[in-house]
Amino acid sequence: MTILSRQSIQRQVLVSTGVLLLLFALGAGWSVNRTRLERRAEVHAEAASIVATSVAYLDRYLRGVDATAAVLVRHPAVVPPITAECSRLFADVMRDQPLILDVVLRAPDGRLRCSGLQGGDISPGAMDRHVDEVVSSGHSLVSGLTIGSVTHRPTVVIAFPVEGDRIPQPAGSHPPVVGVIDFEINLLGLQRLFTAIPLPDGSVITLTDRRGLVLARSRDADRFIGTTMEVSPPDAAPRMSAGVDIDGVDRLFASAAVDRGGWVMTVGIPGSAVEARLWRLRRRILVVFIAVSVSCLFSWWIGRRLSRQLEDLRAASDRIAQGDLSPPVLASPLNQELGALQDAFVTMAGNLRRTRETLESLQRQVVRQERLAAVGVLVSGVAHELNNPLQAILGSAQLLERRPDMSSDALTEIGFIKTQSARTREIIRNLSRFTSQHSGPPSALDLHDVIAAAIQLRRANLDEAEISLEVEIRSTRQVLANFTELEQVVLIFVINAQQAIQAADQRPGRLVIRLLDVGKHVRLEVIDNGPGVSSNDEPKLFQPFFTTKPVGQGTGLGLSVSYGIVEAYGGTVGYQGNESGGATFFFELPALD
Repeated sequence: MTILSRQSIQRQVLVSTGVLLLLFALGAGWSVNRTRLERRAEVHAEAASIVATSVAYLDRYLRGVDATAAVLVRHPAVVPPITAECSRLFADVMRDQPLILDVVLRAPDGRLRCSGLQGGDISPGAMDRHVDEVVSSGHSLVSGLTIGSVTHRPTVVIAFPVEGDRIPQPAGSHPPVVGVIDFEINLLGLQRLFTAIPLPDGSVITLTDRRGLVLARSRDADRFIGTTMEVSPPDAAPRMSAGVDIDGVDRLFASAAVDRGGWVMTVGIPGSAVEARLWRLRRRILVVFIAVSVSCLFSWWIGRRLSRQLEDLRAASDRIAQGDLSPPVLASPLNQELGALQDAFVTMAGNLRRTRETLESLQRQVVRQERLAAVGVLVSGVAHELNNPLQAILGSAQLLERRPDMSSDALTEIGFIKTQSARTREIIRNLSRFTSQHSGPPSALDLHDVIAAAIQLRRANLDEAEISLEVEIRSTRQVLANFTELEQVVLIFVINAQQAIQAADQRPGRLVIRLLDVGKHVRLEVIDNGPGVSSNDEPKLFQPFFTTKPVGQGTGLGLSVSYGIVEAYGGTVGYQGNESGGATFFFELPALD
């Protein structure tokens, strides 16, 4: 009877193990399929976001072309009689517009009168149909795919009318059109515009007309421009679809309309991206499945060995199965084997407790890292988005500055715009530096060379400000770091010290750069005799965007960038007062012994 009972227990353990593994497999399959649908929806949403960004990029660029054309059509060099200054003017425009193949001026009969390509053939050419339409309507238009008049390369023409004297016209008519300015878009060059948009691997951005004729493409543009792909003109919201792209790759698509050109922008993300995102889940399920299988087999083996003592161990097993991980209270073992098993129960409960605590700690660390990564992406994205309109502002200011009819007051205001734009660009660069500290691989270097390079850059400014500079070298050991980054840190310390001395009108000004050994570290100090830092401001010195300088004279990123650079190499940054009442900023890096 005892043998039959033992066999029955073994059968029950085997059946339970099989059912558990089957249920686990079914649940894992359902989870994978459900996750695949969710990841597919995420990829579609990502494609919709990218296509909206791409349309915004292209619309911004086309608005810049419109703004440039609005200036050119009123320029005296493009109104008959045409002079050689017209070609020079167009050439200047092309230098500021790298995505323009050529800027040409046509007579109302379609003949070429002027080209931005110096030395290009501007002999009379064939009549283009878009010229007739611009002349008759008096409005700008965007042509279909065509060949450049002088470049003979694939292009799309944005044509603008050049109006003659604005003599009052009859109702419903427009001023006479004396010429047409064609901006020939570099379709192959648009690939560079799209590469500025972060895309998943294997993704592609395609620009077509509403019939599906490919005008531009972020990959293999020279291969596919002029071919036809299937597109569905989108409505107000991006249209989602899936299928095989013209290059034979299965992709998930999102399409949006580009109203200015009457085009369709399509973003395709490979379907393999969904499977790639499922790989982590499958790996986890496989690991858990193996762990569950091993646990089940181990339980079956334990069940066989403990069948004779099942009644004594049932209570302890039930408690652990119910989640009670406290050390089990068991009676004295009947033999050495049962004693070892009881010890294993105690150890298992302790390991489970520690594992649970470890998992909770790791989860908190992962959440923190994800938040930091999100901040980095946000700052990098803001800096990138600000840089594009800033370049348009600088380009427009430069065009206005070249106009001969600008007054001195207007030129002064334009100069102010350029100065402030340059300052904004510097802020953007600091933001980019703040999110990505390393500019190159580290190498063994002598901080004396870093000091010499920084002094060479600031010597003239210090002499002009009547600030004496002393250098004290007391260390010859090297450190492992990037030369450019440490040079930036030293420059930030020197510039801050100079500005502090000048703000306090300290005469005479004195600045000391000192290099010395501190244990196993090399220490660099920048000492000034300025007003120092107040005790209230000391805790906030290395926080991003904190500055004590007046509005317009500081961004508050210098010391925070320095802190990130030095900390990345295992060093420390700090501040302390000195005997002259000024400030001493320093950093220490591990020495290469």
